[in-house]
Amino acid sequence: MSSHIITPGPYRATKLWNEVTRLFRAGMPLRKHRQNFRHYASCFTASAAVEWLHQLLCSNSNFGPDVTRQQTVQLLKKFLKNHVIEDVKGRWGTEDLEDNNSLYRFPSTSPLKPIPRPAPSSIKKRPSFRDKEGFFRFRSIKKNEKETQENVDPSLPAEEENQPTGEQQLLRRELTVEDEQDIWRDITLTHLQRILGVASLDEVLNQRYVNPQNIIHNMTKVNKHGVVTLDDKTNDLPHWVLSAMKSLANWPKYDSAQPSYPGFERDVFKTVSDYFYSLPQPLLTYELYELFINVLGLPQPQCERVAIEALQLCTLLLPPTSRRKLQLLMRMMSRISQNVDMPRLHPAIGTRTLMVHTFSGCVLGSAEECDLDELLATRLVSFLMDHQESILSVPEYLRSAINDHIQYLRTVQVPIDGVSDIDAGDPVCAPVPVFAFCRQISGAEFEQQKLASSQKAMEELLEILLTDQNITEKDRRKKLKQFQKQYPDIYSRRFPPSDRESKADNKPKIKPPLINIKKTKAFSIRN
Repeated sequence: MSSHIITPGPYRATKLWNEVTRLFRAGMPLRKHRQNFRHYASCFTASAAVEWLHQLLCSNSNFGPDVTRQQTVQLLKKFLKNHVIEDVKGRWGTEDLEDNNSLYRFPSTSPLKPIPRPAPSSIKKRPSFRDKEGFFRFRSIKKNEKETQENVDPSLPAEEENQPTGEQQLLRRELTVEDEQDIWRDITLTHLQRILGVASLDEVLNQRYVNPQNIIHNMTKVNKHGVVTLDDKTNDLPHWVLSAMKSLANWPKYDSAQPSYPGFERDVFKTVSDYFYSLPQPLLTYELYELFINVLGLPQPQCERVAIEALQLCTLLLPPTSRRKLQLLMRMMSRISQNVDMPRLHPAIGTRTLMVHTFSGCVLGSAEECDLDELLATRLVSFLMDHQESILSVPEYLRSAINDHIQYLRTVQVPIDGVSDIDAGDPVCAPVPVFAFCRQISGAEFEQQKLASSQKAMEELLEILLTDQNITEKDRRKKLKQFQKQYPDIYSRRFPPSDRESKADNKPKIKPPLINIKKTKAFSIRN
């Protein structure tokens, strides 16, 4: 049964639920079973459903191979609770499901969940990065100001047409702290929108929850290891948790003052997991749940780099306390899973799998329990752990772009001199530059443009050969002859056949050679 990737957009979790439900109902093998001396047609056992659904989830690009059999059982329990399936006696909801030979069937009613329509938001929609008129423009800039294009020196004064230099004065207030915060937020969201490829971030993110101060803090206040530092140490991890995480990350090089006994590392690991599950909300916060769910559509092998860049920007929106805890947790998980000297922390589960499934619930989750939270969180945490160094680092390209833009706005703001009707405290600023983005063209258009550009260059070369006074006539004729041989089409357009024939008629005709007269033999008396 074919499946497709659920692209980013609103209510992605609901769309994923409907996709899995559709595939399960359409592909699950049904046959006749006997139970308690009775025959039941078109049904299946719980174990067969677990086996088939587990293979489906592992091979589905929306979930990946990290899905465990136990998670599949939990999903089937939610199927039974939501009446996707029912037992052969028609019971569902309050019933439980185990990995055994109990019989189940599909109900006649459709179990697909309706996709709710997003309610009209009273929040003003932020302009798209494709909207050049509204991109990074402040409310104090006049509409009649001339736009500054790329590759134009911003220090050059802008002049209105038919207006002498020096007469134009544009009023503009100074760049405030609020304006700088808007720049940090707008540039970050613009890059995120471009990476996700959505028409508007309002589809996946409520911008009411985007705090520019969090972005500034997460990008500017970091230690030498790239971990966020907190101004208020009371919000940091407790000392005993940090000590436990450090001992697990550096095992067996832990503090010798700590006790050591068989199973000590398991107790420490449980202590760390209990702390993270005691937090009031997941590390990725309830407000950003929908955003991270949409990013989950990107971690495909062909667009891994795009997924890393998207998560790199998404994690900048987190509160600094959550980002710091996420950084320390992912570093610990990565080191433990790669440490060959670490004893087994679970008798039946591998270390990496244990890391992912233990902490997935405290990393991602919705305020209202979602049917696929556990599966989606597992996939996201696995990707975060594998690429934590890149995802949780500060994107230097973004910081440079923001700093350059702020510096530009500061340098062009100068007080107005020699204007009597303007207060001395009112500054003036050149208009904010409008950024232009390249438009992608097709291969046929590229080949056409390349051919047109090269032919134009050769036509210019032909004109130079014809008009250059520094070339002797002999060399000119020689070069023109070579040009005609190599580029006959361009030469024929410049000198059509009629022109060449007329020129040939004007050339002096060469007389044909005289006919050789055969010499007569010399006359002699002997002959």
